[in-house]
Amino acid sequence: MAMFRSLVASAQQRQPPAGPAGGDSGLEAQYSCPICLEVYYRPVAIGSCGHTFCGECLQPCLQVPSPLCPLCRLPFDPKKVDKAAHVEKQLSSYKAPCRGCNKKVALAKMRVHVSSCVKVQEQMANCPKFVPVVPTSQPIPSNIPNRSTFTCPYCGARNLDQQELVKHCVESHRSDPNRVVCPICSAMPWGDPSYKSANFLQHLLHRHKFSYDTFVDYSIDEEAAFQAALALSLSEN
Repeated sequence: MAMFRSLVASAQQRQPPAGPAGGDSGLEAQYSCPICLEVYYRPVAIGSCGHTFCGECLQPCLQVPSPLCPLCRLPFDPKKVDKAAHVEKQLSSYKAPCRGCNKKVALAKMRVHVSSCVKVQEQMANCPKFVPVVPTSQPIPSNIPNRSTFTCPYCGARNLDQQELVKHCVESHRSDPNRVVCPICSAMPWGDPSYKSANFLQHLLHRHKFSYDTFVDYSIDEEAAFQAALALSLSEN
């Protein structure tokens, strides 16, 4: 029996690794970072939950005292984030068709290829530009909050766009323990201007990674968490 198991194990080792499920279909999406939505670049994996991200994309999450996984929101130890060597190996092994010219390219080289692919550039140039659905000459009420720029809730610095607010708070208020109202959330139609975040910097990095002007969809779990936080805030008041 031991000899039989040894022969089976030896045969399995000689077999080439199985390709991803679904073949080439959706291969690029399967190996894309859930933060930047591009093919992984220098991927790293969180030890506790196993989720993988580009190393650079995960960096902002490592700059807060109690980081949460951007995908599942579970806390993790930043010391247990390791290079995803198995993913890098797969990126070099698998090829997928370019979404522009349809040429098969190794996933590890997909970013470079897409940035220089003429077909992809043509597709981007032909994307429809945003225009208002119906032109209007009506004046804009002055009591509508400005969602383009925000004021720092810690020091009152004004005219910061979303990315500038994140950068400003990380650099100037990383150790500030005060509970503050998120100026981005409070400017939203569903926002509660009285709700103070217990960890504003953590909230800012995870909830507002993307601009609400271009990325307004969020998961059911996030909606449930927000509603629970809102209910808790109302009950405390």
